[in-house]
Amino acid sequence: MKQLRNILGFHSLVADLNTDVGTIQMTMSFYTLITAAFMLLSAKLQDIVGKKKLFLIGTALYGLGTFTAAISSSALMLFIGWAAIEGVAGALMLPATVSIISGTYSGERRTVALAIVGVMGASAAAVGPLFGGVMTTFLSWRYGFACELVIVFIILILRNRIPDFAPTESRSDLDITGSIISFIGLVLLVLGILSLSKDITSSVVVIVLGLIALALFAFYEVKRKRKGDVPLLDMDLFKDRNLRVGTLVMLLAYLSMGGALFAISLFLQSVLQLNAFDTGLTTLPLTIGLLIFAIAAPSLAAKIGHKKLMAIGSIIAIIGCLILSYQFRLNTSMLDLMPGLFVLGAGLGFAMALSVDVALINIPKEGQNNASGITSTGQSLGESMGTAIIGIILILGFMGGISHAVDVYAPDHSGDPQYEQGIYDYFQKVGSINDIKSDNLVMNIVDSILQDAMAFVMHVTAILMGIVFLLILRLEGKKTP
Repeated sequence: MKQLRNILGFHSLVADLNTDVGTIQMTMSFYTLITAAFMLLSAKLQDIVGKKKLFLIGTALYGLGTFTAAISSSALMLFIGWAAIEGVAGALMLPATVSIISGTYSGERRTVALAIVGVMGASAAAVGPLFGGVMTTFLSWRYGFACELVIVFIILILRNRIPDFAPTESRSDLDITGSIISFIGLVLLVLGILSLSKDITSSVVVIVLGLIALALFAFYEVKRKRKGDVPLLDMDLFKDRNLRVGTLVMLLAYLSMGGALFAISLFLQSVLQLNAFDTGLTTLPLTIGLLIFAIAAPSLAAKIGHKKLMAIGSIIAIIGCLILSYQFRLNTSMLDLMPGLFVLGAGLGFAMALSVDVALINIPKEGQNNASGITSTGQSLGESMGTAIIGIILILGFMGGISHAVDVYAPDHSGDPQYEQGIYDYFQKVGSINDIKSDNLVMNIVDSILQDAMAFVMHVTAILMGIVFLLILRLEGKKTP
């Protein structure tokens, strides 16, 4: 939610802080980077500090960060409050939230509680454009951070209602070396992902280095456990199929939703010239579908099972993607997109709502904290990958769309790279659809390019949800003790 909300507030942020869009984008990226990098360490700190205490520390820290961001007078102050302080706080809070709920409830009540957690982040991301539109159109971007501060106060006031869990390990058990290696690996991995749309070659190198570091981390953790020391992450947890599959399902579902929302929001604002509020209003059906079907998921899962319901959800999401793939043209209206968005949200609601519960369903009590860190890391990676990967898909679809459009509307220039480059340059300079209405040829070419590029994005999203469907088929039921 925070990223989409502030994307819509770029202009006022840039003007108020006398900075540029690149600096704000960097701040957003570092928030994601820092949150993901500290996730595994945070999961282990639950055992040392205690789940409730760590969650409240994270909450207080988040309040400090959001207050700093709200009163920012410079881009540096915004970076410190938003990216640095809130990034660390988010890493402390998310795994603790999952493990507190998992340790407090059981049976269908746990499914309901974890469904709320599983879909809350997705709902926040989906409703972000509307919230950001209201803030930036009628108030100020600062009110967005102020609203977060109010939520922090409510949590702290109600802190006595949060169940307490005693620490199970001491400070001497903290794996410092493993923490450093995992931090380096996750930083490189997320940094490479976030940079994909800028320089693919160097980004792939960084991603590979990150994966190598994480492989070394896994090897070190296995060796540490064999020596009888407490590992930062118990690698034996990955022997549980549901944890592996459920985390991948969550990663791909968040990637699909975040990427699709990014591409659609870009289309609405850049092509249809909608303001922030109307953009949020257009994508609202996705949030509504997500919430309705997520709320219904726990009770339906009790009747037909997690696996079947999540599989149905992935199929519904694929249908939503296919519906949307035909809707992106120069004359597209807000109403044209709403049915497909609702169907996509409905399918994601089923899949996302149950993904956390199904991932943790067979994990023993002593492994819940570590497992919550794994699922939270998967969610964070999915969110960060969505915008970066779909950005590349858009570029590829755009380039393919140019060739197709030239073949159809300017066959005399088919295969002419200079002409296609000219179309590309012209398209890049178009600030509004009104600028090209007098040129029918260009209108037809631009319309064809948009159709091909956005259809390509939605088809790739459908393929991702198809992979989710295949993964879901590998899930197991709850094992009896």
